[in-house]
Amino acid sequence: MKPSAEPRRYLVTSALPYANGPIHIGHLAGAFLPADIYVRYLRSMAKDVLYVCGSDEHGVAITLRAQKEHLTPREIIDKYHPVIRDSLKAFGISFDNYSRTSLPIHRETAQEFFTRFAENKEFEVFEQKETEQLYDPKVDRFLPDRYVTGTCPVCNSPGAYGDQCEKCGSSLSPTDLIDPRSAYTGETPVLRKTSHWFLRLDKMQQDWLNDFVAQQQDRWKPNVYGQCKSWLDGGLQPRAITRDLDWGIPVPLPDAEGKVLYVWFDAPIGYISSTKEWALQRGTPDAWKPYWQDPDTALVHFIGKDNIVFHTLIFPAMLHYHGDYIVPWQIPANEFLNLEGDKMSTSRNYAVWLHEYLQDFPGKEDVLRYVLAATLPETKDNDFTWKDFQARNNNELVAILGNFVNRVLTLVQKYYQGAVPRPVDTTPVLETHLTALKQELETYVRAYSDSMERFRFRDALTALMNMARAGNGYLQQCEPWKLARDQSGLVPGILYHGVQVCALLAAYMEPFLPFTAGRLWDMLNTPRVSLAELQAGEGSPAALSELVPAGTLLPVPPLLFDKIEDDTVAAQVARLQPPATQTTTAPLPVEGTRGTPELSPAKPEIQFPDFEKLDIRVATITAAERVPKADRLLKLTLDTGLDTRTVVSGIAEHYAPEAIVGQRVCLLANLAPRKLKGIDSQGMVLMAESPEGTLRFVVPAEDLPNGSVVR
Repeated sequence: MKPSAEPRRYLVTSALPYANGPIHIGHLAGAFLPADIYVRYLRSMAKDVLYVCGSDEHGVAITLRAQKEHLTPREIIDKYHPVIRDSLKAFGISFDNYSRTSLPIHRETAQEFFTRFAENKEFEVFEQKETEQLYDPKVDRFLPDRYVTGTCPVCNSPGAYGDQCEKCGSSLSPTDLIDPRSAYTGETPVLRKTSHWFLRLDKMQQDWLNDFVAQQQDRWKPNVYGQCKSWLDGGLQPRAITRDLDWGIPVPLPDAEGKVLYVWFDAPIGYISSTKEWALQRGTPDAWKPYWQDPDTALVHFIGKDNIVFHTLIFPAMLHYHGDYIVPWQIPANEFLNLEGDKMSTSRNYAVWLHEYLQDFPGKEDVLRYVLAATLPETKDNDFTWKDFQARNNNELVAILGNFVNRVLTLVQKYYQGAVPRPVDTTPVLETHLTALKQELETYVRAYSDSMERFRFRDALTALMNMARAGNGYLQQCEPWKLARDQSGLVPGILYHGVQVCALLAAYMEPFLPFTAGRLWDMLNTPRVSLAELQAGEGSPAALSELVPAGTLLPVPPLLFDKIEDDTVAAQVARLQPPATQTTTAPLPVEGTRGTPELSPAKPEIQFPDFEKLDIRVATITAAERVPKADRLLKLTLDTGLDTRTVVSGIAEHYAPEAIVGQRVCLLANLAPRKLKGIDSQGMVLMAESPEGTLRFVVPAEDLPNGSVVR
């Protein structure tokens, strides 16, 4: 996962959030918390790292919110920018700079990109052409993508936007929609001609993008590379990067009055302008350049899966063809985090909002950081539930991590008036326990570091908690509370090493639980020790060298965590507004069924040997594309852990191909091959069908490796 040579510096970004409302836990888990964990880890390892972001303040999302709240776009962004900025800061998201795209420095940077491309005669990055676009005569306006709604042509879901169906994930154009309507008036729009500038992604693909993406196969996560490859396999088309809008960055050409830059052209440039702002604030205007122009810099984008195409294809192409910039090294995109089994939605107010959490759970920022880190949707969509939140707090933070620290420090208070004791005596049995503890810690430290380097933050957090489990096991084996009855000289050594484990935990928890780490260092009355300092010392980082010197006087320890009660969780579940009722495309119920669809009848009984013949395996979709002249069929490429194979599946009416790359599935692997539309299909992907005829993947509940057998 690392480049051939260690980068001299790292530039880390999180996807710019739209300043059209407050921010929720889905945003935090998707792009901000994993980035902050990684940045804090790099800083603790003494790496040169810069972390930038900012509010995305242009585009239709802003104007729609302004229209809804009867405010101007400027009033909307001035209202929500500080809400987002302050919420992220309260959760410890440690930006070096958090900017906004309405600043002059961003406008100038974005316009410079446009001008550079417009003047590029060597490759002809742009082409200007006349197209037909939907237009609302009542308000005398062309309609941007999000100002057109209608029925999705792929899944027949109503309420799809002109750029994407949020139900099936299909990428759309406004003219694709069935029965399109204007968001201004609700009227049916008409087509009128308008002129726009297009980014020549088709030429860029053949000239550079294909080779660029091919080089990332062993570096990028499978869900990222697979979705990117799927787009390339389908063939990129020129993409309009201007819009007819009165809110945005004006196109810097004399014949472009009333036109602004498309938000997805201008927003990623916000990473650059935020870095420039950081340099100016330091009084070193050129300090941004090494982070964007030196090939020894590793550029890392943290995003959600809905932003993959922009960060793997469009923005890298923009950086490359500008000529002065490096391109991304890593793009560890996450999947989606759902809430209590349903998709979070700003428009439906169905979310856990960060600013409300801060009010309801003061001082528990690290609890949410921990729960989200433990459930990060790194390889597949995951679910946040309040019951799981409570269980992880009570059964893990309180019962494992907090319990170990409290036991050690309370015993130091009880037996030594808070002074860290100096080891006196030992026995072969205690030495065996201590050796086993050090070996366990060494194993978990290696797993932690390896996972961090591979962007597997859930695994790194598990390793951290295993360190605390090892400490608890050591105490249980040594039982210093029993030895103390005989005033044994063995107790000081046991508690001394327990205190050193507490310090080790404080150092390794900092990327995940920065507030708790700070409190623990205070409880240990010891200056913080970085991971780089631990690794620079003699022996192993887990060797329990004297991080807290004997004789150090410790204060009376408060509890690191406290339990969350049932009524607290019940109140949070109750306040969730139920998801808005969605119109389905299911057939009308037959008279006499009283609106209840009937389930398919059970099939005839089989014997166990019949079932044993089935070889069902866990697999991952690595590529997906439509089958020509077959409306229902998708051609899937599957990694089965044993081989790579092709399966043709009749799910095109239910899923867009680009939305399912990286999807974990269950595959009937020993089904005899058969030819469908001239393609050899080698197996069958298992699907569940609702009474209404909706198909959904059958997926493993846990993140099992490809090739795992379903029994």
